[in-house]
Amino acid sequence: QVQLVESGGGLVQAGGSLRLSCAASGRTFSSYAMGWFRRAPGKEREFVAAMHLSGSSTYYADSAKGRFTISRDNAKNTVYLQMNSLKPEDTAVYFCAAAAVYTVVTGTDEFDYWGQGTQVTVSS
Repeated sequence: QVQLVESGGGLVQAGGSLRLSCAASGRTFSSYAMGWFRRAPGKEREFVAAMHLSGSSTYYADSAKGRFTISRDNAKNTVYLQMNSLKPEDTAVYFCAAAAVYTVVTGTDEFDYWGQGTQVTVSS
């Protein structure tokens, strides 16, 4: 079992930055590929970014490329999502997720554990 707790959300103006954190507890964090997803009001949950358990490879949604960066610190059992140049359309609840796989995965059904989410609101 892995418990995930997100933090770092908040209200920011368009063009601003936020860094989300996701702290993991339970089983060995370094054994899990990690991902970030988001759910905007009235929309389905969508993939944002993912990272291999080793940190050796990453994958981003087109909407995140060039603006968001996923990283992990296995010593701190934490994964991060640095978000720059934020836009109002980035407003959503952001979730981190963990998958017990040795690859990069991006589908919601491929992740085993989920956090409760943190709200990000970008004002225009």
